[in-house]
Amino acid sequence: MNPLLDFSGLPRFDAVTPDHVAPAIRELLEQNRALIQTLTREETPATWTGFVQPLTDAGERLSRAWGIVGHLHSVNDVPAWREAYNAMLPEVSRFYAELGQNLALFAKFKALAASPEYAILSPARRRILDNDLRDFRLSGAELPEADKPRFQAIQEELAALAAKFSENLLDATNAHAEWVEDEKGVAGLPADVVAAARAAAEKDGKPGWKFTLHAPSYIPVMQYADDRDLRARMYRAYATRASEQGRPEWDNGPLIGKILALRAEEAGLLGYANYAEVSLVPKMASTPAEVAAFLRELAAKARPHAERDMAELREFAAKELNLAALESWDLSWVSEKLKQARYAFSDDEVKQYFPEPRVLDGLFHVIQTLFGVSLESDSAPTWHPDVRFFRILRDGKLVGQFYLDLYARETKRGGAWMDDAISRRHTASGVQTPVAYLNCNFPGPVDGKVATFSHDDVITLFHECGHGLHHLLTRVDELSVSGIHGVEWDAVELPSQFMENFCWDWAVLQKMTAHVDSARPLPRDLYDKMIAAKNFQSGMQTQRQIEFSLFDLLLHGELPPGQDFMQLLATVRREVAVVIPPAWQRFPQSFSHIFAGGYAAGYYSYKWAEVLSADAFEAFEEAGRRSGAVLDAATGSRFLDEVLAVGGSRPALESFKAFRGREPRVDALLRHNGMN
Repeated sequence: MNPLLDFSGLPRFDAVTPDHVAPAIRELLEQNRALIQTLTREETPATWTGFVQPLTDAGERLSRAWGIVGHLHSVNDVPAWREAYNAMLPEVSRFYAELGQNLALFAKFKALAASPEYAILSPARRRILDNDLRDFRLSGAELPEADKPRFQAIQEELAALAAKFSENLLDATNAHAEWVEDEKGVAGLPADVVAAARAAAEKDGKPGWKFTLHAPSYIPVMQYADDRDLRARMYRAYATRASEQGRPEWDNGPLIGKILALRAEEAGLLGYANYAEVSLVPKMASTPAEVAAFLRELAAKARPHAERDMAELREFAAKELNLAALESWDLSWVSEKLKQARYAFSDDEVKQYFPEPRVLDGLFHVIQTLFGVSLESDSAPTWHPDVRFFRILRDGKLVGQFYLDLYARETKRGGAWMDDAISRRHTASGVQTPVAYLNCNFPGPVDGKVATFSHDDVITLFHECGHGLHHLLTRVDELSVSGIHGVEWDAVELPSQFMENFCWDWAVLQKMTAHVDSARPLPRDLYDKMIAAKNFQSGMQTQRQIEFSLFDLLLHGELPPGQDFMQLLATVRREVAVVIPPAWQRFPQSFSHIFAGGYAAGYYSYKWAEVLSADAFEAFEEAGRRSGAVLDAATGSRFLDEVLAVGGSRPALESFKAFRGREPRVDALLRHNGMN
């Protein structure tokens, strides 16, 4: 059997090859099309069991198989997998575009929604139907027949452009390296970073040290390297990736223009003024104006803090480091020096207390305490030897399973993300156990020592596990609203950002830290310094996220097709930014979230979800004041019941209010960021 067609259990990563992709996906596409023909016949009843259920079954088989292919394209982007993915991408995109425009299917859904059965369906099933009708309209089902081929072509082209954008960025990232031949060039860098750079050079058969644009190499150089010229070279290479300043075939600039034009055309066909309006239809926010007002209000509150942060940085650079002009490639380095001077510790010092095994133990302790489950090592075929597999149990019964892929690789796309492999649902053979992929890009072990993570890495890991818990701890048995499915995009980050808060709790850190050499836990005085520094430059960081969010929103809402997106970015920066990069910087060309991910006109979701998550965590702080510990099982149980377990089966605002007893407030976020 083609392993991509085996749905009896976990993905068969030990057996699947690129050659399996086209035959399996084409067979599943044919099966789906044949089924749709049957289901749309007049004699097929518009009922849940006779129509929706078989359609869901067939759709899940296709999405699971194609999900494996997409996952391998992300984590093992070798030529054979890239070719296999790209060869079938147009056909898969075409099928989903056809599906969304199929009037006969749309009519069946409308008939079911108008039938007496609708009133007796469960709330989850009614929400699925409502979402489906909305999505049909957004997919062009109500377009004139003459416009449908063009709408379908737009979807196919957008999918191909998104894949190409991501590939260009990975190729441009992989192509650049900085070679350092004398020890002066590595001055200031942490020992493990130097060792990794030396190992990378040895792997290439060269002397000295090799630094790359991948996060585990790039970030420490910008933060610690005393060699200003090395920082400047690295910054320029990173800031101009996939732009006209590099290899023409990797330039994402023209792709951005095409993507924006196609999205604007799609919006026009659907009867909307711009793509931002389209993007917000399935979100919590109502209009682009509402989102812009939220961002600008937050920017106004954060700006004084950001300006103070920047003034302090300039003053310190001039007085203590003899840097009269502060350049973009100096910011992280000077910030680290200022933080060390002010709080008497460095991120590298903290990093020694976070060896990987201890971090995982601490993370699992948090999950087990809050949500009444246990996590255990499990076994399954994986796509790389470094990948591990775990199971989640409640009262001895399997609840979910997940893959953990922690380390950066040249064949793995950057960033960190969670994706679903299998979703919970009720089938003829019982409840299907959900499975998730958790992916990060942390530095791996060097010279036989266990990997150590920065505190930011730890926060990232907790963040992705929050997404994973949303997917894995659901109790909803309907696929389309199970776990993260059906959750409004601007609420999807709530569980992930919520989990980040526990990385700052003293009791949690005691169970999560052990010095890599001495095994001593994090000292209280170092923790106190971390807390004192927690909101270091929070104003600047807030303004930076607002800059990205407002640029994304206006890019899809107010920029006429064909206009210069770099000019728009400059305008946004003049409005909200306190850090203005060089004119040659090309941030949009690497802004994968909005051009190769699902965040177009939705990047603001991170800031809105911060409001939700800070407010939600405040409930744990309130419990902690009563019980003495924020790891409060009773509050965790309520969060599980009202937020994680219900998934997308009801509006996110209802879930938040059910947990918190009221609407969200921005106060907790400002307080958490030291800006109240």
